[in-house]
Amino acid sequence: MLLRTFGWSLGITAVGLALAGYFWGAKGVALIAILSVLEISLSFDNAVINAGILRKMNAFWQKIFLTVGVLIAVFGMRLVFPIIIVALTAKLSPYEAVKVAIDDHKRYEALVTGAHPAIAAFGGLFLLMIFLDFIFAEREITWLTWLEKPLSKLGKLDMLSVVVAMGALVIAATTVATGVPVHGGHGSVDKGETVLLSGVLGLITYLVVGGISGYFEEQIEDEDEEADAELDAEREADREAVPSPERSGATVSQVAGLAGKAAFFMFLYLEVIDASFSFDGVVGAFAISNNIFQIALGLGIGAMYIRSLTVYLVRKGTLDDYVYLEHGAHYAIGALAIILLVTIKYEVSEVVTGLIGVVLIGASYWSSVVRNRRVGKKSEQTEDKPHITTGV
Repeated sequence: MLLRTFGWSLGITAVGLALAGYFWGAKGVALIAILSVLEISLSFDNAVINAGILRKMNAFWQKIFLTVGVLIAVFGMRLVFPIIIVALTAKLSPYEAVKVAIDDHKRYEALVTGAHPAIAAFGGLFLLMIFLDFIFAEREITWLTWLEKPLSKLGKLDMLSVVVAMGALVIAATTVATGVPVHGGHGSVDKGETVLLSGVLGLITYLVVGGISGYFEEQIEDEDEEADAELDAEREADREAVPSPERSGATVSQVAGLAGKAAFFMFLYLEVIDASFSFDGVVGAFAISNNIFQIALGLGIGAMYIRSLTVYLVRKGTLDDYVYLEHGAHYAIGALAIILLVTIKYEVSEVVTGLIGVVLIGASYWSSVVRNRRVGKKSEQTEDKPHITTGV
């Protein structure tokens, strides 16, 4: 299963490193390898979040995520998106932006870095909303119960996550967005208005894409409930019917996963999440290389592994076996959202960002293992207890 799931990633890695060696020599191979590891370390929590969403979708849309989604992630977000940002912020034509990216690496780096406050505000607010909607929701299983239980009660207040996110944006726009250092250390600028506008756009994007996908998902759930009711009625009428997938307690749509409009908007939601995660990787990559093609290739290889890891988690049912993993991933998202807002003005090492995610997910994984052992022991003790029966 490992080879089947990660085969494409391994193949693309081999091709990518071979191209790096051909064009840039041994140094290029080393740079591509470092960029790939950077992307994987920064986006590991992304794989867990994506897996939680992807497992709701049917096999067709899972394949779309691995094919079309990879093209969007690699070429769209790691290659085309930075050029579009440069074109918009520097008021250049797309052709001129591409020319700068190819011919003037230092200027291209400066332009992308200069656009970082807007990018960080957009991605930060989008990711913050994901975290807040998770932490304010009521759920049967809690990891940090002392924190999650009180927050879930507060979450009953309508639109609380939006209010908190907007409050965080206003604080960021009036504090870290003032006196932002110019790339190269020559003075500072006020980016408050830019940060405020970009953050609002990130919030709107989350509400629109997430709201539409949620709407269609609820529609399918309602249809499933109606279908279950009809099937129950049929069973009552004919108890001797031959069991079938449709009569086993799960509807066809539940077995197959989300499809149609619901899956399409869920796919868009996944891509926006991936884009938000990729922002810090793209900007942080300039600490390693300012060559647009090296960045795209290195981060693209890393993105392939994240995609493969997502599918692996879905197929293995890892999130069902290790129930706190999603909690850890969402806490990592919350931390990344705050870090993105902080980096509007202050530099935060990619090592710190990556380690925070790894530590939180590692802790949630270990907590899941401990829980599973505890539950397993309780089950064994229950089975070993003698059953005392009394006769009349």
